[in-house]
Amino acid sequence: MTEGQYLLNGKNIEEYSEKQMARLRNEMFGFVVQDFALIERYTVEKNVMLPLYYSKKYKKNKKQRVEEVLKSLGIWEKRGELVRCLSGGQRQRVAIARALVNEAEIILADEPTGALDQATGREVMDLFEEIHNRGKTIILVTHDQKIADRCHRVIEIADGTIKSDR
Repeated sequence: MTEGQYLLNGKNIEEYSEKQMARLRNEMFGFVVQDFALIERYTVEKNVMLPLYYSKKYKKNKKQRVEEVLKSLGIWEKRGELVRCLSGGQRQRVAIARALVNEAEIILADEPTGALDQATGREVMDLFEEIHNRGKTIILVTHDQKIADRCHRVIEIADGTIKSDR
């Protein structure tokens, strides 16, 4: 499909300015990727706080918000550590915390368990389930059928075509 409109909450985002698009990306969406995309020389706390520097949300209580999110994901005690010193599962929790810190409505997760062992991958999927149960939308890309089987809705795409939607 090469035609159509992209509506988000009933608004055509093609009409947004670059500034509006940047704010939308920062405040409406959270991103979690396979390689974590964290800044290795920063602490856990600073990595999670990054989206708040570009947001109007939590202007006066950034540290409090970061504390809330890190505690909810069980990594508050790691806040002062450099992310390069963490395990893969801990790094993915930091990435998820960063995606959630602005209260994003939609989490885009690209192979979020791909670099993790099976047990840690299950823990990450448990976190996504909890996040979904709090009313957030999660769009997750995976090649792992076991991960797909845990999702509420699965859209299979092959060669640019929707093959199934269940």
